[in-house]
Amino acid sequence: MTHIQDTPKPVTLQDQQTVFSGAIWEIQRDTFTIEEGDEPLTRDYVKHPGAVAIVALDDQQRVAMIRQYRHPVGQDCWEIPAGLVDVEGESLLATAQRELAEEADMVADTWSVLVDHYPSAGSSTEAIRIFLAQDIRTVPEAQRHQRVGEEAHLTLEWVALDEALHAVMSGAVKNVNAITGIMAAHLVATTQRQPRSTDSPF
Repeated sequence: MTHIQDTPKPVTLQDQQTVFSGAIWEIQRDTFTIEEGDEPLTRDYVKHPGAVAIVALDDQQRVAMIRQYRHPVGQDCWEIPAGLVDVEGESLLATAQRELAEEADMVADTWSVLVDHYPSAGSSTEAIRIFLAQDIRTVPEAQRHQRVGEEAHLTLEWVALDEALHAVMSGAVKNVNAITGIMAAHLVATTQRQPRSTDSPF
């Protein structure tokens, strides 16, 4: 079997500047050379805090899907719970647990790692870890997070894992976290492959 693995690649940086600062991310412009003697390259990219996503799977092999309006594409999109790594000092697992409670009013007793991915490595530093959450319990009404903005209009539906996979493969669901997470969860559910522990390095 061929061993393939993403690895760090040091380059020579000639210049770096922030050309835009927004509410969540920045646009950074780097000028660099990959190898000695190369012509310098200049690239703009999003400097992103990173994110987590969660495939919450119940004992009936149903996945928790949320529908949320996404303004850049002008659509209500079916997704899995997800959120930014935007609390200083919070682990990826703790962020995932918080986001599951905030977006889906759930807690899970069993957690593992499904997959890590860069959704757009050519234009963003964003790195996303997708967790598998099992042994689900509902957050009591009095302890539920008050959602605002787009999240105030979230709707949640439990979807059979096979049906969710069909929605992905048919193109009915286009969210990259949902696609990646559902396919990985289906692989785990139908083979002997085991998800990774929550302390696995990214």
